[in-house]
Amino acid sequence: MKHLLPLLLFSFILSGTAHAWWNNDWTLRKKITVDTSPTGTAITDPIGTGVVLIRLSDFNFGAAKDDGSDIRIIADDDKTPLTYHIEKYDSLLGEAFLWVKIPDLKPGTVTNLWLYYGNTTGTTPQPGGPDAKATYDPDYELVYHFAENGAPAVDSTANGNNADKAGLPDDSAIIGPGLRLDGKTTVSIPATPSLAWADGAIMTWSAWIKPTTLAANAVIFSRRDSGKDFLVGLDNGVPFVEVSGTRSPAGAPIAVGSWHHLAVVTGGSQFALYLDGAPYVTLNASMPALNSASIIGADSPDAGAGNVGFVGEMDELEISKSARTPGFIKFLAASQGGDANSKLTNVGQDEQPPAGWLSGAFGLFGVILKSVTIDGWVVIGILGIMSVVSWYVMITKFFYLGYVQKGNKLFLTEWDHVALDLTVLDHTDPEKAKVLGERAGPRIQKLIRNSPLYKMYHIGSVEISKRMAGDRILSSRSIQAIRASLDGGFVRENHKLNDGMVFLTISIAGGPFMGLLGTVVGVMITFAAIAATGEVNISAIAPGLAAALVATVAGLLVAIPALLGYNYLVSRMKTVTSDMQVFIDEFVTKMAEFYSNLGE
Repeated sequence: MKHLLPLLLFSFILSGTAHAWWNNDWTLRKKITVDTSPTGTAITDPIGTGVVLIRLSDFNFGAAKDDGSDIRIIADDDKTPLTYHIEKYDSLLGEAFLWVKIPDLKPGTVTNLWLYYGNTTGTTPQPGGPDAKATYDPDYELVYHFAENGAPAVDSTANGNNADKAGLPDDSAIIGPGLRLDGKTTVSIPATPSLAWADGAIMTWSAWIKPTTLAANAVIFSRRDSGKDFLVGLDNGVPFVEVSGTRSPAGAPIAVGSWHHLAVVTGGSQFALYLDGAPYVTLNASMPALNSASIIGADSPDAGAGNVGFVGEMDELEISKSARTPGFIKFLAASQGGDANSKLTNVGQDEQPPAGWLSGAFGLFGVILKSVTIDGWVVIGILGIMSVVSWYVMITKFFYLGYVQKGNKLFLTEWDHVALDLTVLDHTDPEKAKVLGERAGPRIQKLIRNSPLYKMYHIGSVEISKRMAGDRILSSRSIQAIRASLDGGFVRENHKLNDGMVFLTISIAGGPFMGLLGTVVGVMITFAAIAATGEVNISAIAPGLAAALVATVAGLLVAIPALLGYNYLVSRMKTVTSDMQVFIDEFVTKMAEFYSNLGE
C-alpha cells in the first residue's frame, strides 16, 4: 500500500494534464513531440530558439484546405499559436513540409506541440496563420529552401536577400525541391547591408550537400573581397573551410551520393566546422571584412586557377550573424535530416474532440464544468485521488476476503478429521499426515496454509510440539501460555484484515468536507467577482454557483461508494473474525481434552 499512493498520485496528475481543445472550429489535431532527451536525439548543449522541420506524410490531406492554410501549430499549453510557414504542401502526392519556430528550446527535454487542421469553412477568424518572415529570429541573415522550382531562390527571412538568378532545379532533394549544381552553373547572392561582414564578425553558415562527383578543391560557397575570402568546399570528399588563403586541416572524407549537413561557426578568432551535427575540425582565424556578392556552386571568377565548381545537390542554405551553439547545430542536423533522424520529432495520430466538446457531450452539466475555477479543479483533483485509493482498497479487500474465506472453509473440512493428535495437519512426514495428504492436493494445501484459521492452528501446533512431554501431558500453565500465543496470532491476523480500511474512513469522513470546502471557496470567488464588476444578474451568478456545487457533488461521489463498500467489507471481516475466535476456543478445548494432566 505504501508504494501504491505515489503511483496513483502520479497517474492522476498525468490524467489531469489532458488538454482542452484549442478552438472548436478545428476538427482534427495531431500531437507533435520534439525529443532532445536520450530517448530521442540526445542534445546536452543549449539550443535557444529553434526552427524545427515537421514532415507530414501520414496526414489526412482531404480534411484540410487544398493549400494547407487552415493548419495551426499550438504550444503545449494549448493556447499559444506558434509561428510557422509551409515550404511545400502537395495533397495529391501526400507530402508537406512545415517549419515551426519553438521559442527557448531546452536540451534534454521533450517538447510537445499540437498541429490543428480541418477548418475548411473560412467563416471565422483564423489566428496564427503561416508567416515565413516571423518564423526565423532576428539573427538569421538568409534562409534558402530552394523550393522555387526554376525561379531565383527567395529569402524566407525578413531581410529579403533573394538570389539574383535561378539555378538548376532539383525535384528530390533532402527536403522537397532543392538546387542541382553541375560545377558550372552558379547562383549569386547580391551584396546587401544585412549580409555585410566586418573584421572579426561572428556568423554561422550551414547547408545540406550531396556530392555526385568528387574533385580536388571543389567550392560549394565562396565570397571574395579585396584579396580576402571565405570559402566552403570539398577536397576529394574532405570538407574544408578556407579564410583568406588559410584552409582548415583535413578530416575524414564523405562518400559520394549521400546527404550531409555542413556547418561553419566562427566566434571571432576560430572557425569550427561541423559535419552532420558533430564537430569536425577547427581553424584558427578571424573573419575578414567582406561586403561583396556571394556565389553558390563555384569560386569567384576572379579567383584564378586551382579551384573548381561543386558537382552535386544542395538544400537548405542558412546564414546567421551569431555564433550558434553546438546544441543548435546538432538540432539543425537532426531536425532537417529526414528518416535517419526521426527520433527527434514524432507526429502522432489524429485526435478528434468529443461531440460538441463539454457542452455537447454532457449537456448543461458540460456548461457547468466549463465554469469550474482553478481552486475547484484542485479540490476535485484531490477527491479524485481519494476515490481511486478507496476503490483500490475496496476491490483488493473484496478479493482478499474471498480468498481467506475459501481457505478457512477448506481448512475446517480437514480439521473435522483431526482426532487424537492435534498437530497432525502440520506433520511433514506423509505417514503421519494421512488426513491432509489424502484429502488435499498441493493447490488446496497452499490455499489452506494461507488462511487465518490455519495460521491460528499452526501457532497452537508449534506450541504443543515445543511443550509436549513424552507421556502426552500438558500442564494447565502450558495450556494458558498456548492460549496467549493464539490470542496474539488472532490480533495480528485481525490487523491484517483491517489493513487499508482507514483510507475508506478518510474518504467517508473527508470527502464531503473537501467538497464543501471547494464549494465555499467557489461561492466566495463568484461573489468577489460580482463585487469587483458591480454587475448583479442571474446570468453572472448562476454559472459560478453551479460550478462551485460541483465540488460538493464530487465529495459525495467519493464518500457514498466508500461508505457502502466499508459496511459490506466490515460485515465480511466480522464473519472471519468470529470464525477465528470460535476456532481458538475449540482448539483450546480439544487441547485440554487430549493433553491435560487430569491428576494435577
